[in-house]
Amino acid sequence: MAAATACATGTAFAQKRTDEPVQTIPAIRNLDPAMVELGKKLFFDPRLSKSGFISCNSCHNLSMGGSDNLKTSIGHNWQQGPINSPTVLNSSLNLAQFWDGRAADLKAQAGGPIANPGEMAFTHELAIDTLKSIPGYVNEFKQVFKHDKLSIDEVTTAIAAFEETLVTPNSRFDRWLDGDNKALSKDELAGYTLFKESGCVACHNGPNLGGNSFQKMGLVQPYKTASTAQGRVEVTGKDADRLNFKVPTLRNVELTYPYFHDGEAPTLTMAVDLMGRLQLGREFTQDENAKIVAFLKTLTGQQPQIGMPILPPSTDKTPKPRPFD
Repeated sequence: MAAATACATGTAFAQKRTDEPVQTIPAIRNLDPAMVELGKKLFFDPRLSKSGFISCNSCHNLSMGGSDNLKTSIGHNWQQGPINSPTVLNSSLNLAQFWDGRAADLKAQAGGPIANPGEMAFTHELAIDTLKSIPGYVNEFKQVFKHDKLSIDEVTTAIAAFEETLVTPNSRFDRWLDGDNKALSKDELAGYTLFKESGCVACHNGPNLGGNSFQKMGLVQPYKTASTAQGRVEVTGKDADRLNFKVPTLRNVELTYPYFHDGEAPTLTMAVDLMGRLQLGREFTQDENAKIVAFLKTLTGQQPQIGMPILPPSTDKTPKPRPFD
């Protein structure tokens, strides 16, 4: 009898919660390891910037939750960008890239910062000239792509392949979804219940708890900001899309402060308070807010274990950095 009870309990413990509005992180699709390794080198290589100082990892720091923890990012010649740097972690799960969704996928996104004068401030042509001047890269591109062509298309394909590996499974909340009843505390479960019942899941749902829709910032009350970013309207040209931004993922959210497209919320407590009032028309009590924050912290997953790549050396023909140009 005791054995039968233990067996039944074990089965119940492992019962996945499939009726929740949130799902666990899906497995990474099969990717070419050599292409991923090349993409990793490019992601960390500052020689793809005019200054020779800024890399993809500068604004999407993999030791800091895939972001830079700055209100808005700093680009070439210390220019302050207009918008907060979104995390690169789990970004392959988003319906589009950038806050305004102007890039359809990771490949389309990867080339943008390289040529943006306020970010890496290079051109695609100069970036390719730089890579072609480095024999180690020329050989590696040839091995990975099986041809001699080296263009921005190969560069962005490789970077996107690496970024697809940057997922963070097995958070405590994922373990709870998979049936581990001890993974969350009483307050964390209460926070999740509030999160659902208050309507947060209308936008923050699916495996990425966001990233799958565009929503207006300031739905119930107007959002006051000094930011010049206008959101989706800059892509569609439709005034109805003004201040519509891609809903950010809540995965690893305790690591990716400050919050919102303008970085105006320095803490999760403030972010929850503002979201409640501006988007839901609800003022959370201090206790309710604390419980929601406790739940949000259970969304921190296993961070990618990235070995720092050894980059191939430059040659006499490699363009020299121009940090103050």
